Amino acid sequence: MLEKIERKIYLVRGLKVMLDSDLAELYGVPTRRLNEQVSRNAVRFPSDFMFSLSPEELRNLKSQFATSSLEHGGRRKPTQVFTEQGVAMLSGVLHSERAIRVNITIMRAFVRLRELLASHKDLARKLEALESKYDTQFKVVFDAIRDLMKEDRKDRRRIGFHG
Repeated sequence: MLEKIERKIYLVRGLKVMLDSDLAELYGVPTRRLNEQVSRNAVRFPSDFMFSLSPEELRNLKSQFATSSLEHGGRRKPTQVFTEQGVAMLSGVLHSERAIRVNITIMRAFVRLRELLASHKDLARKLEALESKYDTQFKVVFDAIRDLMKEDRKDRRRIGFHG
């Protein structure tokens, strides 16, 4: 289930988010019900916890899906997305055993993604260090080649008959 959840985490506006329809499916409730609970508890969901997708963002996300899960039942309201903090807050407004279990799994998925990103950043740093190390080692070679290519060198010996 963890892998299934990880595939439902998207990057929007530089934030890792989950769609209301995907969360509703995981919780086993209709999307409309999830959004009703969020509306009733709006104070718990500031804009850094949850926001609506713009039409362009929705189109961009749809283009990433072979079959779109964003149009189940013909949506009348904008698609809502939840950040990790918003997902955590959902457990306080959806009162079911399943919601609690799903939330725990979702939190683990976010943690795992954070760990993967951190390991990629560490790998990128190591690669940069290697590149700079080799750049300085090969700089001497490139400088020597450039020096040989200069046409106005005075120390160049002329080849052939000099008369």
